[in-house]
Amino acid sequence: MSNLQPIGFFDSGVGGTSVWKEVVQLLPHENTIYLADSKHAPYGRKPKNDITQLCVKNTEYLLSRGCKLIAVPCNTATTNSISYLREHYDVPFIGIEPAIKPAALNSTTGKVGILATQGTLSSELFNRTQRAFTKDVNTIEIVGTGIVELIESGKKDSEEMRNLLVGITEPFMISGIDYLVLGCSHYPYIKDMLQELLPSRVKIIDSGAAVARQTLHILKEFNLLNDQTSLGHHELYSNLNTQVLDLLTVEVNNRKVDYLDF
Repeated sequence: MSNLQPIGFFDSGVGGTSVWKEVVQLLPHENTIYLADSKHAPYGRKPKNDITQLCVKNTEYLLSRGCKLIAVPCNTATTNSISYLREHYDVPFIGIEPAIKPAALNSTTGKVGILATQGTLSSELFNRTQRAFTKDVNTIEIVGTGIVELIESGKKDSEEMRNLLVGITEPFMISGIDYLVLGCSHYPYIKDMLQELLPSRVKIIDSGAAVARQTLHILKEFNLLNDQTSLGHHELYSNLNTQVLDLLTVEVNNRKVDYLDF
């Protein structure tokens, strides 16, 4: 496999671009292909078998394009299907999990909030991770119902989003958390609004930078790091509305955003 081949990404929509941008920033010479499966968003409400079938579909397209590694910046897809993908396909996969460990280790109040999809919170992998790192910490888990849909429709900064988040953040405020873990790749796009609504003591963390560092590590391990000096080229596809995908990635150079029926 050539180190010039692209890194593939897929997510249940545009949210994974928050992670994709972290990877592009850390690895500017890598070529990438990103799939926004907005037609089937959100994954978080679907049964596990349906999620896995969507992941297989996305994976097989990216492999048909010669991707040397596949990143899955979707918490629901990772927690439900990453094991299946690793068992059935002969390329490295990078998954994403909520940053429970650093939140639990650094919390001084012993109370950590987790905002995620139902699919992530109910998954075996999430619950195993939570049990491992939160023995001395109380976690307050809230399903972010409606957030993904508003982001997918281009309303991440809307008054509608603010009103939704007022209700979602109330249990976190009552419980006295000092860390909020974002357990969905869409949610970094509302980080600023969440910070405005929550007390200033609350630190909000996500997993994007960690995924970028892991991607670098795996590329080195498998001798797949692109050694070119030119900037990478990026193809981003949506199977629904390309406008939101375009707006969220406009600051990245050498990119092409287009519709793809997948």
